[in-house]
Amino acid sequence: MSNVELILGGARSGKSSYAERVAKESGKSVIYIATSEVRDEEMAKRVELHKAQRPSEWLAVEEPFALSDALKQHSTPDNCILVDCLTLWLSNSLFGDTDKEWADAKAEFLQTLTELPGQVLLVSNEVGCGIVPMGEINRRYVDEAGWLHQAIAAQVSKVTLVTAGLPLTLKGE
Repeated sequence: MSNVELILGGARSGKSSYAERVAKESGKSVIYIATSEVRDEEMAKRVELHKAQRPSEWLAVEEPFALSDALKQHSTPDNCILVDCLTLWLSNSLFGDTDKEWADAKAEFLQTLTELPGQVLLVSNEVGCGIVPMGEINRRYVDEAGWLHQAIAAQVSKVTLVTAGLPLTLKGE
């Protein structure tokens, strides 16, 4: 899948800024799929910051659960979709009010990636570089994020790790 790039990084690593730069440089119309749910004031501020950084001509789609459906609906050969971010989607899917089991949502998502005609940039938090967290639910989240990243990386053509605002190509060009 030469049209899909996985962009990983820690909190405030510059991964979203890098993805936005790649989207702008694509020269295509951009659709920004936001997966966050605003549940507190701090998250509201984060969302507002992201909105302020994005070009106003980008179409923004808010989809915290049905990411595969949103990708299928909006992907065309001549556009670029930026998904920010997969770990929020994972959190929503694991702990939110959804009818779909995580294993089914993940399988559908991985299949959807193989079918999309347009360019897709997937932003996600690399959460597995620290200590093993205490608590079963926290360990499950870290495990599922790692397995999701590995599955995506195995099937996409490019994987980039962003640290301190610097992109490092792990796979691809």
